[in-house]
Amino acid sequence: MGLLDEVGKMLGSAQGGSGGSDLLSLGQQLLSQNGGLEGLLKQFQDKGLGDVVASWVGNGQNLPISAEQIQQVLGNEQVAGIARQLGIDPQQASAKLAQVLPGLIDTLTPGGQMPQGGDLLAQGASLLKGFLKG
Repeated sequence: MGLLDEVGKMLGSAQGGSGGSDLLSLGQQLLSQNGGLEGLLKQFQDKGLGDVVASWVGNGQNLPISAEQIQQVLGNEQVAGIARQLGIDPQQASAKLAQVLPGLIDTLTPGGQMPQGGDLLAQGASLLKGFLKG
């Protein structure tokens, strides 16, 4: 079982339902389809959004991203797939991603450092706790 699967099981069972696990599924899908965290960040950098993602990884305030920018980076097909998975339309999926992605990346990169090995599992658990409180 992969590390993201482990995080998914932990987060899904802690939620006790599908509400919080939708966010986890979204994060898992993005990471797995885009070459992990580094691959996902590279896609944003390649589309001219390096300063935005650098703020998510680094310390300090996270810069916002628009639903349109999410669509531009991930493309229609990937956003449509996420929308189907969540049972919403693609515009809503892009908006949801724009809302949660900065916090997700920020949480997965504490102190501006990429996670190493088991650290991703611990960060995923912290991420869930933060989303469930919000």
